[in-house]
Amino acid sequence: MSFPPPRPVRPAGPTLRIGLTGPIGCGKTAVAGWLGARGAVLIDADAIAREVTQPGEPSLVRIFERFGNAMRLPDGSLDRKALGRIVFDDPAALRDLEAIVHPAVRPRIERELAAAAQAPARIVVIEAIRLVEGGLDQLADEVWLVTCHPTTQRARLLGRGTSPDEADQRIAAQGDLLDQLRPYATRILDTTGQPVDTRRRVEDALAAALLKHGKRIAAGT
Repeated sequence: MSFPPPRPVRPAGPTLRIGLTGPIGCGKTAVAGWLGARGAVLIDADAIAREVTQPGEPSLVRIFERFGNAMRLPDGSLDRKALGRIVFDDPAALRDLEAIVHPAVRPRIERELAAAAQAPARIVVIEAIRLVEGGLDQLADEVWLVTCHPTTQRARLLGRGTSPDEADQRIAAQGDLLDQLRPYATRILDTTGQPVDTRRRVEDALAAALLKHGKRIAAGT
């Protein structure tokens, strides 16, 4: 993984923009859901990545060119499990995949941010595991890093139906991601433990963020 040097996160106008990131299985989606319950507009980079790799999308054509027709299901869609087994075991293949997908994802995220600003939305959350590598942190006012204990992380992946070997493979593929992300984090949320405790941390973090950026948001600047 290639990380740029940490840079100041730019102000984002009258909307509080939160970039949400962290290793797989650490609870980003749960945190995003709680923020959504508080009225935040949610932008899921993973969901957008699935959109740009649907049949008919240029990114899917490029994936087949790079990884071969073995990645093509009978209906012409992407065999995501087969592709996952390759990229989570080969860092170079993962970089190639990201180089195909990320440039198609960012413009759609920017369009969703613009639509939220027009609404206007008070809070927008960009959930992305590659938030920093893809430069999406620069679209946010704050970067929230979601973490958990490795035992909890693995148990959550197994609870999703991931096999033990695949869980270990996916965790290993992210290597020292957590340590690499820490310098970019405005706030760090540990989701180990009971959901009620994590939700309280999320509520406290949101209150602190709104207090920090509240005057700018209220003024619409």
